[in-house]
Amino acid sequence: MAGALSRAAAIVGAAEAKEIGYPATPKTAIQLHIEAIKAVSVQTGIPISRINGVFGAGWSSQIAEYLGLHPSYIDTTAVGGCSFEMHVHHALAAIHAGIIDVALVTHGENGWSARATNGRGTGRARGGGDPWDPGSMFSNPYGISGAPSNYSHAMTRHNHRYGTTPEDFAHIAVVTREWATLNPRAVMHSKATHPFGGPITIEDVNTARLVSWPLTLLHCCLVTDYGGAILVTSPEIARSVKTKPVWIAGAGESMSHSTMLEMDDFTATSAAASGAAAYKMAGMGPDDMEMAMLYDSFTVTAGITAEMLGLAPRGAGFTLWKDGRAAPGGKLPINTNGGGLSFNHSGMYGMQLLVEAYRQLSGTAEDGVNGLKGKQTSAKSCVVNGTGGSLSTTGTLVLVAD
Repeated sequence: MAGALSRAAAIVGAAEAKEIGYPATPKTAIQLHIEAIKAVSVQTGIPISRINGVFGAGWSSQIAEYLGLHPSYIDTTAVGGCSFEMHVHHALAAIHAGIIDVALVTHGENGWSARATNGRGTGRARGGGDPWDPGSMFSNPYGISGAPSNYSHAMTRHNHRYGTTPEDFAHIAVVTREWATLNPRAVMHSKATHPFGGPITIEDVNTARLVSWPLTLLHCCLVTDYGGAILVTSPEIARSVKTKPVWIAGAGESMSHSTMLEMDDFTATSAAASGAAAYKMAGMGPDDMEMAMLYDSFTVTAGITAEMLGLAPRGAGFTLWKDGRAAPGGKLPINTNGGGLSFNHSGMYGMQLLVEAYRQLSGTAEDGVNGLKGKQTSAKSCVVNGTGGSLSTTGTLVLVAD
């Protein structure tokens, strides 16, 4: 049975910053936030002054001040790439409680520009890490240091337990690139957008430069700039704006560990728990999902997440991509924007998932800017799962078309 929060709020708009990916002129994180916020305000017709809840991964007070807002609800949840799915969950609850009726969920991250600015404009403290952090003390000496090496452990364990291979997971990269070729804004859309853009093959993935065995470059996400924003409102406001609502049918969040050395099973994540909570609230299940937006920091992330959400059996997540179900024209389209692997990945990818899910479910993905012919699906339901840390925290949403 659906929970009381189910469909108590809707996403009514989703927009991005003007220039994302690899901008010619370096951007700051604030610039990326503000460009996206302005765009979603114009899109929906909801003035910025009407926003009374601000949700950002550590940025909420700065953004509110910049916009001249005095919000009634402030959320700075920052637990990695799934933070934005959690923000939607929290906004849903706050709207249902009557605390707010217009929530802004915003993200700006200059993963690419930070290289040119020596870290300035990121909003993050500079300097060394805490030597007393458990990761520094206990994980690093065992070879778990940095995202690629962390996810290499997940890949090799999956290969050992289920008899899979890196080549199996290469199908995820190939199919995700197929979607990118339908998205003009994708970094890897074509040779015109990037020298290494356009379609790729399994052989391309297998023979790409090794990053952390057995992960080659094409098993790994991009590092880009991105700004995105969505507006979540009460049902009354959702019915009054000029855009189509996408209803939040279910939401859940969970955490299995922080330091990867404490992960019980390198082939299982907390998405099983967050997904179960979201499905229960929605009164729906995996078989009801017509589309999925899955965090793909690495190919193995998407493959394991598909298993955790019940979209495929344990050990067989990659088959969704290998047999074409996740591809354009397939039964269960996944990451229709090109994903973090080929569209954009600024460091925290959860906002990109939300923006694309809204576009697909509102029927606005194929509009000459956000997609070419074949990108717009007919899906009316979508499971969205963000992942934070090293397969650590997860936020899952079930979204449905109006």
